[in-house]
Amino acid sequence: MKTPLQVLFVEDSENDAELLRLELDRAGYETDCRRVETAEAMGTALDEQRWDLVIADYIMPRFGGLEALALVKKKGLDLPFIIVSGHITEDTAVAAM
Repeated sequence: MKTPLQVLFVEDSENDAELLRLELDRAGYETDCRRVETAEAMGTALDEQRWDLVIADYIMPRFGGLEALALVKKKGLDLPFIIVSGHITEDTAVAAM
């Protein structure tokens, strides 16, 4: 039996979000996912549902991983938060922590 997992993707690419979802499924999770691309959409999603995990792209055209992390903190939520990117440096990763 798979473990249920509510995942909020902050991702501008539908394909990238789907690849992440597939990896979670392969790892044994039954995912209920939602993808958002803007601060407004993310705020709404955080208000409407309880999430187990947020996975955010570091760089997007209108919104990014660090802004998404700041929004989670602003709302006072204690959620696991993963930033994914091919463009992140060690210094940026440490700063995000």
